[in-house]
Amino acid sequence: MATFVLVPGGWHGAWSFEAVVPLLERAGHAVHALTLTGLRPDDDNVTVATANLDTHADDVLRLLDRAHIASATLVGHSYGGMVIAAAADRADGRISRLVHLDAYVPRDGESCWSSTTERYREAFAVGAATTGYSVRPPDGGDPRRRPHPLASFLQTIRLAGTLAQVPRREFIYCSGWEDRTPFSELRTRLQADPGWQVHDLPTGHDAMHEAPEAVAALLLGEGAADASTQREGAAAHAAAVPQTGPQPARTAPARPSDG
Repeated sequence: MATFVLVPGGWHGAWSFEAVVPLLERAGHAVHALTLTGLRPDDDNVTVATANLDTHADDVLRLLDRAHIASATLVGHSYGGMVIAAAADRADGRISRLVHLDAYVPRDGESCWSSTTERYREAFAVGAATTGYSVRPPDGGDPRRRPHPLASFLQTIRLAGTLAQVPRREFIYCSGWEDRTPFSELRTRLQADPGWQVHDLPTGHDAMHEAPEAVAALLLGEGAADASTQREGAAAHAAAVPQTGPQPARTAPARPSDG
């Protein structure tokens, strides 16, 4: 039995994994979906204003301590990739697997701000203009989204090297929004790194809601082949996924995606 810790992206809470959690539990695994500090409905303005990347990494570490988890699979979506990287580097060997689900994979000294595209930096700046400390969600999307602590997007990560010792490190690239994704260069970088396994998933960014069965299959070790070494396998997986996801990215609105 594996223990999954699911970390949402920007503006989102544990609810973003609501369609995936029961699939993992049905397979016999323990699942913990987090809502990060500053994103909880009862968090006050001071909590939102002071939450940063370190705060969110500590959210994960506190869960590991509280639940006595000694071997966790950390799954981070979008901004959540920053969080699971920071947490894994500080977890004293308690992380057995990292899965960056269409998520940032930072190197030491990088931040979400520095790792993303100009489109997203502009969205962060515009979204924070009202308060100066929280970024309002992009227009549209789930009404449960909340303003996201700006400091967590800006803070640089400090990695001591422990992250590289995690036995399994995987990146899932959602290929259905290629005209807007900030992760295309990251995908190329990780495909060239033998320490990473790269999967392609033919969905938009919100894969957990668009194709929860496909996401669960990848987390359970099923589904797409390693895209870095088996391109034809990944293509076959894409063809096999039921066409219940979004329309191709070129038909999507021009606004930045969530997370």
